[in-house]
Amino acid sequence: MAQNLQNGERLRPVDLARAHGLSTQAIRNYEEAGILPAAPRTPHGYRTYTPLHAAALRAFLALLPGHGHPTATAIMQAVNRGAVDEAFRLVDESHAQLLEDRRTLQAVESALSDLQPTTATERGAASDPVAHSGAGPDGTFIGPLARELGIRPATLRKWERAGLVRPRRDPRTGYRVYDEADVRDARLAHQLRRGGHLLEQIAPLIAQVRAAGGLEPLEAALRDWHGRLSGRARAMLTGAAELEAYLRAR
Repeated sequence: MAQNLQNGERLRPVDLARAHGLSTQAIRNYEEAGILPAAPRTPHGYRTYTPLHAAALRAFLALLPGHGHPTATAIMQAVNRGAVDEAFRLVDESHAQLLEDRRTLQAVESALSDLQPTTATERGAASDPVAHSGAGPDGTFIGPLARELGIRPATLRKWERAGLVRPRRDPRTGYRVYDEADVRDARLAHQLRRGGHLLEQIAPLIAQVRAAGGLEPLEAALRDWHGRLSGRARAMLTGAAELEAYLRAR
């Protein structure tokens, strides 16, 4: 089927490039990477493209916003070598990741709904070294908390250096002790990291929640997160439509 289109209208690299605000070198790079099907050459060695190549380019550019460059590239490479089921699997994986990100967002929102401002009495109890002489109802050590979150103790130590958690030291053993507020902050940090937020983005959010006892900073971040997920979902729909058009063209 592709061969019939190859015999149709001829397009120059510059024709494809100008239509999408790209350079002719980018078009050549896409072909060499397997994103576009191989272009026939003139007797003088010049590349000639067809409407099939234009459809491939539209599909790739439409896939980029929803799937990212590596996955969009892999999808087009699979299609162009005839491995359509592999391309569908890659698309499915992106949708599965989007669903997982939505579930993570829901988990963060659920965690936020349970947050309560820390009272002066609670802060005083948390700072009492006697109350934290061991891991118990008033605190936990780094190992159990790491296991609960499914991370390594080294990650909690990294979060501590970044200011995400502020454990105290057991006066007898010197071990880190995480009180209720620390555990809350660790859980929030874990969920936000899963949502793609960087440590430097998370630290000021948690610091403001501690200082003000309010959730407005995190709520703003979650609204932005909702928007990004919705944007990805719509971009995936657009990419799917262009990919289907390319498959029909082939």
